[in-house]
Amino acid sequence: MKLKNNTLNQAIKFALATTTAGLFISGSAIAADEQSEVKVNKNVEKIAVVGTRSAPRSIGDSPVPIDIIGGEELEKSGNTDMLELLKGSVPSFNVHQNPISDAASLVRPANLRGLPSDSTLVLLNGKRRHRASVIAFLGGGINDGAQGADISVIPSIAIKQVEVLRDGAAAQYGSDAIAGVMNFQLKDASEGGKFEVRKGQYFEGDGDTTQISGNVGLPFTDSGFANLSFQYKTADATSRSVQRPDAAGFAAAGVPDVSSLAQVWGAPEVDDDISLFGNVGLDLTNNSQFYMFGNYSERDVRGGFYYRNPHTRSGVYSNDDGATLLVADLTDDMSGNCPTISITDGNVLDDPAYVNGVANNPDCFAFNEMIPGGFTPNFGGNITDTSLTIGTKGEFTDGFMKDVLYDLSGTVGLNESRYFIYNTVNASLGPDTPRDFSPGKYEQLEKNFNLDLSKGYDFGLAYDVNVAGGLEWHEETFTVISGDEASYTAGPLTAQGFGIGSNGFPGFKPSQAGEFTRRNYAAFVDVEAPFTEDFLMGLALRFEDYDSFGSTTNYKLMAQYHVTEDLNIRGSISTGFRAPTVGQANVSNVQTNLSDGVLRDSALLPPTNPVAVQLGGTELQPEESQSYTFGAVYTIGDLFLTVDYYNIQVEDRISQSEKITLSQADKDTLSAAGVPNVEGLAQVSFFTNDFDTTTQGVDVVANYTADILGGSSTFSLAYNWNETEVTKFSDITGEFKVKRLEEDLPNHRATLTWAQQWESISAFTRLNYYGEYQGVHVDYDATAKTADASVTLDAEITYFVNDSISFSVGAQNLLDQDAEKLDFQDATGIPNNNWGGKYYETSPYGINGGFYYAKATYTF
Repeated sequence: MKLKNNTLNQAIKFALATTTAGLFISGSAIAADEQSEVKVNKNVEKIAVVGTRSAPRSIGDSPVPIDIIGGEELEKSGNTDMLELLKGSVPSFNVHQNPISDAASLVRPANLRGLPSDSTLVLLNGKRRHRASVIAFLGGGINDGAQGADISVIPSIAIKQVEVLRDGAAAQYGSDAIAGVMNFQLKDASEGGKFEVRKGQYFEGDGDTTQISGNVGLPFTDSGFANLSFQYKTADATSRSVQRPDAAGFAAAGVPDVSSLAQVWGAPEVDDDISLFGNVGLDLTNNSQFYMFGNYSERDVRGGFYYRNPHTRSGVYSNDDGATLLVADLTDDMSGNCPTISITDGNVLDDPAYVNGVANNPDCFAFNEMIPGGFTPNFGGNITDTSLTIGTKGEFTDGFMKDVLYDLSGTVGLNESRYFIYNTVNASLGPDTPRDFSPGKYEQLEKNFNLDLSKGYDFGLAYDVNVAGGLEWHEETFTVISGDEASYTAGPLTAQGFGIGSNGFPGFKPSQAGEFTRRNYAAFVDVEAPFTEDFLMGLALRFEDYDSFGSTTNYKLMAQYHVTEDLNIRGSISTGFRAPTVGQANVSNVQTNLSDGVLRDSALLPPTNPVAVQLGGTELQPEESQSYTFGAVYTIGDLFLTVDYYNIQVEDRISQSEKITLSQADKDTLSAAGVPNVEGLAQVSFFTNDFDTTTQGVDVVANYTADILGGSSTFSLAYNWNETEVTKFSDITGEFKVKRLEEDLPNHRATLTWAQQWESISAFTRLNYYGEYQGVHVDYDATAKTADASVTLDAEITYFVNDSISFSVGAQNLLDQDAEKLDFQDATGIPNNNWGGKYYETSPYGINGGFYYAKATYTF
């Protein structure tokens, strides 16, 4: 896009007077009377400020690659989760379903360009979005320990468009922008609206989902708008499981109360998922505007966990892997004469020593009396998310600041996750244990204050040189709140070897609770110089200082050159960083995970804990990155094509270490430090800067419009090749984790979309291609295999009764493509499915199969 000099100046002033300097701008940003002076291909309907603080540009005229997904496109999907909607639209964006993954099941981490969720900066109306309080302790390799923003709270009906900057941007926006930036732009209409009711179900007859959503635009005096949105959703759990062989054996041996499906792999149950979003703007004068936006969101999530075998579960049923039963003496003076009971067959309840010495002896107790068939805890949480941004922006009209555009804002965001674990025990309390617990709560509170300034200067170049600068202050607080006493207390049976705390997720003790805060400030300068009408260069510098680990300075250099009217080339080179989160630096937790196929309790320690230091832990430092992109944009007729190569090198990446086996000396040190249930712990881990990676890839985006079949057609192709290589690591990371980082995600992903519009009917079809990936189950290397490439099909058709009412039916994964089935073998070569799953949990399109839905929409 080439603008006349006066038009460019007007566009700069218009864009930056009506939005935050550095925001991405929607397609309406250039006034209608100016569009006659701008040559715009009809396929390029959106314009954006992408990694720039200058004029709005078409996405084809941007010096860096960007995807823009309109709100209407987002809603053309059977899924109601923003993560899944984006996965269908952006091939370099991946997200797993995490069926049994502790807190990662509550707030699912996502990956852009093969990097973890906290390497992508998330913005709302161009302002930094706060992180979730959930840390992905079991993040499936690539997201182990990640703490990113909770994108799932954002309803599609509230979104005007989503802009995905696929380029490193830490020099412009600060920490977390190594992989790129995602900006969710809220609707800003002052009239009209939409209400929608959607109902769906998986082909297998489960996972019933109901969603009711609405959006309304209202005038806010004669000079402003108030745009309000809501979404209410419920979703039933799913199961893609088979009975575990050990549970089936107990049932066959006559053990009572064995669940018919002892362990469930599937999507969790989601109840009362409500999100409220508001966006307000008001013109104060001809040259200034007030704005305010925010949200309140809350949901309850409950999912499955690992089955507790009634012969082998450590700390509850046995402490020697099922050789003998764990029996408690309930007398004060240990005079119960409780027997040692060997477990010799499939039903210890029939053993005369158990019948006489435990079942009929009131002085002795085993959990087989209370829960004979074993138990499967349910893990869940209540997730609450709130945010508020208030600011003013405009242009100074006199004085030494004349013609300077400004934006001054403050933001506060809070995410809270209160955990619950059901159907479990605090074994140390013996027969007096509750069965349900609240282990505690995490809170993530962030505050931001920003001042952005921008002005164009005439240096005799093709157009004005845009110079921008600004200041930012950021405070991040991570809070741990202790759980109910029964979830962490050491009961009277502790000395006899029974486990302390709610089994599977022990509560946070008061000694673990606390508030951890970090502050930082930043200053940046950003210059864009159009040397000729065809050649543009930009430079950004950013200095940040943290009160914990010091300062960092980063840069970005970008350029674009129009080779011809139809072809331009672009590229960038930049450095970046990601600061460790306050949670990663301070959190401690006990979790149950599978290690080499065996269920074990593992403690996550702060990296500065004495035991962690003894095992190789050190104070966390920022990740540092170097990245570059190079690409081309080609436009001819109705065809729009972009091809971009990227290379991202990250040093000292932060992740959770391997689970390290504890010695008795380590356990003694942990006990002295107040860590609960030490004797029941087998392993510890901690966050560490331990490995380097190089991620490279190619993005291809093509759009073509035509009038065919008596209507208007749009064809879109998006392809991503992505490859990660771990270039340095130590034993703390471990070879299998390296393999997961390199191979779990498909190297090749593509979508081909056909959207067709007639007068009263529209249709939408999308083919999704997923290349080969590493199938992994229960984070166990013996399960790993190369899974086949697959294709899924999504489709939707809409009938417009009139201008206001429409009805749609559609399906996601219409052909019900199954995920890769489990087929691994144990050490003897016998097919093994000890954990009850049907499919590899790393399937990039999930394990639930096809989903169909219907929706009704009223537009006014």
